Amino acid sequence: MNVLVTGGGGFIGRWVVGKLLSMGCQVTVLDNFSSGSPKNLYEYRHNPALNIVCGDLLSDKILRRALLLKPDIVFHLAARINVQHSIDQPRDTFNTDVLGTFRLLEAVRPMRPHFVMVSTCMVFAPMDEVVGAGIGISEAHPVKPASPYAGAKLAAEHLVESYARTYGLPATILRPFNTYGPFQRIDGEGGVIAIFLDRVMHHQNLLVYGDGLQTRDFLYVEDCADFIVRAGLSPASAHAGARIGGGDASSDRAPFSLLVGGSGIEIRIIDLACIIAGNAVAVENVAHIHPQSEIKRLLCDSAKARAFLGWQPQVSLTEGIERTRIWLRERMNE
Repeated sequence: MNVLVTGGGGFIGRWVVGKLLSMGCQVTVLDNFSSGSPKNLYEYRHNPALNIVCGDLLSDKILRRALLLKPDIVFHLAARINVQHSIDQPRDTFNTDVLGTFRLLEAVRPMRPHFVMVSTCMVFAPMDEVVGAGIGISEAHPVKPASPYAGAKLAAEHLVESYARTYGLPATILRPFNTYGPFQRIDGEGGVIAIFLDRVMHHQNLLVYGDGLQTRDFLYVEDCADFIVRAGLSPASAHAGARIGGGDASSDRAPFSLLVGGSGIEIRIIDLACIIAGNAVAVENVAHIHPQSEIKRLLCDSAKARAFLGWQPQVSLTEGIERTRIWLRERMNE
């Protein structure tokens, strides 16, 4: 099976690539390595089933090179994911996340692969506006993007859906929750667990934005990669999830689905910081860098993913933190 992974040199992408290679797939990675790194794919460098195309989604020439093998499945992970960057430079985020998705859709449209777009849980409306305590966000939860990044992701989702409806392109949209683990960058705003662990190793206090009462649903990266790959490979995934925009299966030009994935457990950031800090360093509350787009609560309801994909997370938060700690320590000692 031929597979294209855009953003395959990124944090989540490299785990998706590794899983696909272990399953015997022929994998082409398309990445400009603006946020990922070729080093992330180093352990697969001798695998003849891996082909790396270094370049940008906005280049027709690069896209033609990446699509030479006419992929059966496209896993689209390439994106600008930094919220503050999207606030400071919304045009850049739009060009990558929306225009880049459009160019990719146009390029693969004649091939009709299964198009799997990895989106974000940040497109959702605040939980407290819609659901009560203890009830997680499902596919039916309304959207309300609070940053240009979230808006761009939602716009890209709508493009993907429109190609399914109009051109018969089988498509699945995935909204994984807060993913963490080895290979996550420690200079990004979203990798809070990696950032906290790195600061402890360097004997620096942990900095928590605001009061720290905001909650997150943390998903270990190997569980996230399993979620993504299952969605792409499972025959059920093309018919699973919550249909968007109404209509029934008979009126759809192609199968289109939406699935969310998370651990189903929420933890306050202040509590997470205290767990990771232990007695080694102190925890400080600091002003939020973009409070207008802060999400107060995140808790996922992955019932549909369990039902249609047979997927559920395998790694607990405690175990995932320890695995990440070990990886960071090994990297620091290199």
